[in-house]
Amino acid sequence: MLCSTQDWEADYLHPNYSDSLNKSIPMKEPCPDVFWFPLFSEKFAQELIEEVEHFGEWSGSAHSDKRLAGGYENVPTDDIHMTQIGYQEHYLKIIKNYILPVQERIYPGFYADGKALLNFVVKYHPDRQPKLRPHHDSSTFTTNICLNRPLIDYEGGGCRFLRYNCSVVDNEIGYATIHPGRLTHWHEGLETTKGTRYILVSFIDP
Repeated sequence: MLCSTQDWEADYLHPNYSDSLNKSIPMKEPCPDVFWFPLFSEKFAQELIEEVEHFGEWSGSAHSDKRLAGGYENVPTDDIHMTQIGYQEHYLKIIKNYILPVQERIYPGFYADGKALLNFVVKYHPDRQPKLRPHHDSSTFTTNICLNRPLIDYEGGGCRFLRYNCSVVDNEIGYATIHPGRLTHWHEGLETTKGTRYILVSFIDP
């Protein structure tokens, strides 16, 4: 996925991304202070899934995790980190160039550094890890990006924000969900009942 900026945007940025920066176009807000916006193309999503599946070293939802500084994950997912596939530095540039400008529109007055130690692809499957228990994220804000097709590649899944009794489900490929990570947005991963669901998650400004 490494190429010139112009070529990269043509191949991997969602064709409607610029709408997210246009203040005359309302942002979609499926739950309080939770927003959707188009970020990546289907090509980006497909190639990232292919890359992580080729790498193949899924964490298995284990609490013990040598990839982390403390060696322990309190709320583990079945995942592969961007550091493991050599995409971490590239993805940090994506955060600064394409996610932070949208964040500044959505949450005005906060200017993020764009630090993100954890950027990772999660795999949900009924026979592996179908869901995730309620938790807060180790972030100021989190992005959660849909990588494959709901109701076609998988059924079920989504994210429920318990404080608001509000769920985000059936997102579109390449669309990002953005929400505060701590305090107000305690949330859970809803059960994937069929197929395999892939999402790309970032904990930004931990």
